[in-house]
Amino acid sequence: MQSRSPASRTGRPRSATADAAILAATREALVELGWSKLTLGDVATRAGVAKTTLYRRWAGKNELVVDAVAELFDELELPDRGSLAADIEGVVLQFATILALPEAKSGLMAVVAEATRDEALRERIRASVVDRQKRLVLEGRARAQARGELPPEPDPASADRTVDLIFDMVAGAVVHRTLVSAEPADEEWVRSFTRVLLHGLNS
Repeated sequence: MQSRSPASRTGRPRSATADAAILAATREALVELGWSKLTLGDVATRAGVAKTTLYRRWAGKNELVVDAVAELFDELELPDRGSLAADIEGVVLQFATILALPEAKSGLMAVVAEATRDEALRERIRASVVDRQKRLVLEGRARAQARGELPPEPDPASADRTVDLIFDMVAGAVVHRTLVSAEPADEEWVRSFTRVLLHGLNS
């Protein structure tokens, strides 16, 4: 797994196995203890590593939880279902399934709340979650353009703004639906959302 610690350090190389165990233990602790009771000491015990190992990798609980949640979203894949609409439906259903996980739900809500007063944490969320998952929009747009479903966008600045807008619309709608409204993002909702996303309210 790629390191996402705030600053690189010299010395003994990091262990991918230890990183994976720490992030898995963090998600387990989130479910069992909740955000307020989660401590780096408990995570270290669960992961079978020294507490100092965690502090060499993460500055504190906020950063650790962001990376633990970000790893869940790295599992998202854009399916090739033969059309842009079907591809969007597939990835949105995956996204909603991940957000329904107790560890994703509690972790994401907690760090977003903390980030309202912590600019560095907002930047970490943007880099670890938002920017990395924009790959799905880029992949979907390229595939749809190759099929002739979307026109090419020769202006790079305009193309970047389109990616940002699409990501914000999809992520915002699904997060609000599942975490704020606490309603299911089931197949019927996802089909309706995709139709509006692609064709507007007149569809």
